[in-house]
Amino acid sequence: MGTVEPVVDEENGEKEPKIRDEEERDVEKGDMDSQQRGFQGQPPPPPPPAEIGGENFHMSRMQRLSATNPLRLVMNAGTRVASPSPYNAPAPSQHRQHRYFPNPFHHRHPPAPVPAPSQHRHSPVPVPVPVPAPSQHHPSPAPSQTRSTPAVTPQPSVITLNSRSYTNKFSLFLFLVHMIGAIGLVCFLVFKGIQGLLEAGEAQRKEKRLLKFFLPQVEAASLLSITLAFTWQKAMRMWPTFMVHFILWGSFIFTLAAGILLICFQRPSTDGVGVVLIMFAIGNGLYSCWVTPRIKFCTKILIKSLEPVPKFGDLNHPTYLTLAAGFLWMSMWILAVIGAINFYFPPLVIIGLVLSMAWVTEVMRNVVNLTVSRVIGLYYLRGMQSSTQFCFQRALSVNLGSACLGSLFVPTIEVLRVVARALNLLEGEDEFMFCCAHCGLKIMDSIFKRGNGWAYVQIATYGKSFVKASQDTWELFEKREMETIVDSDMTSAICFLTGVCSGSICVIVIGAWTFTVYPNFTATLSLLSAYVGYLLTRIAMALPHACVSSYYVCYAENPDNRLFDKTIQDRLNSMKTDRDVIVPTPRSVPSRFAR
Repeated sequence: MGTVEPVVDEENGEKEPKIRDEEERDVEKGDMDSQQRGFQGQPPPPPPPAEIGGENFHMSRMQRLSATNPLRLVMNAGTRVASPSPYNAPAPSQHRQHRYFPNPFHHRHPPAPVPAPSQHRHSPVPVPVPVPAPSQHHPSPAPSQTRSTPAVTPQPSVITLNSRSYTNKFSLFLFLVHMIGAIGLVCFLVFKGIQGLLEAGEAQRKEKRLLKFFLPQVEAASLLSITLAFTWQKAMRMWPTFMVHFILWGSFIFTLAAGILLICFQRPSTDGVGVVLIMFAIGNGLYSCWVTPRIKFCTKILIKSLEPVPKFGDLNHPTYLTLAAGFLWMSMWILAVIGAINFYFPPLVIIGLVLSMAWVTEVMRNVVNLTVSRVIGLYYLRGMQSSTQFCFQRALSVNLGSACLGSLFVPTIEVLRVVARALNLLEGEDEFMFCCAHCGLKIMDSIFKRGNGWAYVQIATYGKSFVKASQDTWELFEKREMETIVDSDMTSAICFLTGVCSGSICVIVIGAWTFTVYPNFTATLSLLSAYVGYLLTRIAMALPHACVSSYYVCYAENPDNRLFDKTIQDRLNSMKTDRDVIVPTPRSVPSRFAR
């Protein structure tokens, strides 16, 4: 840069001294011409050729100069049309916005500022200046003109809290088709029941007997279960420590009492139901003993997660509306069951109605779960006081498809996972059977990561699909090393056993009532009342369950939030230092089966 390469005159063999003298004259001539033209848009006419030192000026000398030679840079700047002058540089704020775009056809640097030409004592000799053709002009582009694509930095995806796209549309479509079919079938069966009631004969006598000794007990079971549901929920919010112990051992006592009561009726049908209830009570008692070390931590999390509930006075309104709708649908459903007596294949029709009722009530429970999860989740993540009504509307519209899909698969996955874990707790010499059990556990764990009940928090908060929310939530738990704590959480089991408590109490009340008025319906109504009591109670217990789920998921997303304390972190630290022992849960293949 700045040095002139030696150029040899092909005709006379003269070297650098003469060239420098000519360069100085060329610089003077070029500068003076550019000032006289004032950078007008039209190029000046080419000057006549002149003699310099008795020798003609050859254009080949200019072409031989280096592209970075100051003389060539000045000459190019002097002959360009409407090029920005270095003396008229823009303001600093504007100059920062100007971007230089290199000419792909001329590899050169932008012209540097040239000092003002000095006054010589003699007039410079005119030197022919090369004038480019009009087609070769390359005016300097304006700052707004872009000739090259700048590198685009990938921006992170913006997470929206008000997504309007429907999630899991196919499962939503299936549920709507199912509801249309279920409503049509229920209306048709109610019509058949009224028709059989009006026609004289055996069908009329059956239906009158059912309406007298069957319908009142089911309606009473529905009302009793709704009352118990709100009682358990209120007590859980006011005395969580007491209620955790009460539910664990109360479910055992009530189930055992219901089984003993049915066996005392001394009827074959009631004896079978009573034995099943007693076996379940034994398993319930064993579970209560097994999870005793977890009770203290479960109580701490439950107390902490229920703290935001009083800030939202209408948080329970979706539960009221859902239970009212559930009671009305249950009443219509009972009439349809009675009407199925006069239809073809009554057992198959009744089984179909039972499965339909299970799906509908589970969707109702998850709608409440999504509503509470959005309200509490946004409170933890953004500190927002969300509208419960708006969150309830989103759960019934935008996120309903995810609630339908989760209602189908989450209970099934949980049951199969519990069975696989129970098989892995057993020890035996048959390696083939237990290798199959371990393989089944691995498969269920893999499925659980793609479909679990923890997903409802991110479904409600971010509007994700069910599978995506399940995967993202479990990845958050693994990132924070919380999978062991989450996997041993008792909240879901407590809510399940609360439904068992209500069902067992309904069995005791309805079974004793039915045995007094019409003993033939005792076993049937006992099972039906337990089923109704469990389903309706689970809807009300969705509120504490959603609060605990939101606490875990939001903590995993932002553990430094001031709304969280050190309960989970202290638990993790104590587990790492072996100061806190968690009841082991089979999660992997033992070493003796690993090959």
